[in-house]
Amino acid sequence: MAVFAPKSDLRKRLLLYVIVDRAFSGGRGEEEVVAAAARGGATAVQLRSKELTARQLYLTGLSLRTLTRQMGLLFIVNDRVDVALAVDADGVHLGQDDLPLEAARRLMGRRRIIGMSVDTVEEAERAQRGGADYLGAGPVFATPSKADAGPVMGPEGLREICRAVRIPVVGIGGIGARNARQVMEAGAAGVAVISAVVSAPDVTAAARALRSALV
Repeated sequence: MAVFAPKSDLRKRLLLYVIVDRAFSGGRGEEEVVAAAARGGATAVQLRSKELTARQLYLTGLSLRTLTRQMGLLFIVNDRVDVALAVDADGVHLGQDDLPLEAARRLMGRRRIIGMSVDTVEEAERAQRGGADYLGAGPVFATPSKADAGPVMGPEGLREICRAVRIPVVGIGGIGARNARQVMEAGAAGVAVISAVVSAPDVTAAARALRSALV
């Protein structure tokens, strides 16, 4: 079993960040997808299945917590501070309309990770001041995985955000093996993906191809 402090080597552990969402997994369970992605080189996993009830999310989170510890993956829960704490996740990822960062930090404590979604330099700077540990910036490219995604920022928009803050930035939105290198060249610590891995017929192969494009 891997044992580590959640924030140790955070930049390295954000390299290939796979967001697990049941709506995009083709009927496969979260545990199956996470195990396959880990075999392909994923370094972090976020549980994002929004259609689950709180109880279902909790039970799925417990299962993924065990699996991610065994496989040495960073484990983040999307939106839900309560579920992140209940399953002993490494952290939570918040959107601009979720629980305010300062309130989340009071609940999560200093040891756990808080990520924040941003799409402007101003939001990025505000999140850094508020104590975010990393940022998810996007959409970098057009994406089918998030209906409410804002305007595409492109690699140059991502570069501006990366230059504006000291904390790690992960690019998200429309990223695959074909364009992942552009995200890294813009200064990102890694890429966050949903459909490029979770929806792939062979999750392990898709993760491996993406990981190879990053280094």
